[in-house]
Amino acid sequence: MITKDMRIVEVLQIKPESAQVFGSYGMGCIHCLLAHQETVEEAAAAHGVDVEEMLAKLNA
Repeated sequence: MITKDMRIVEVLQIKPESAQVFGSYGMGCIHCLLAHQETVEEAAAAHGVDVEEMLAKLNA
């Protein structure tokens, strides 16, 4: 299960197809250095995205 505390890079390692979900929210820099530091919750906040909505899609 993907949680809001996980770093973007961890999510991508566990579930590579999650890149499509991140991309649908305009998060095109999922392979940049921030992906190694930023959590799902931090990325959602930075892009004005509801983290619970995004988590539901990531875990679908």
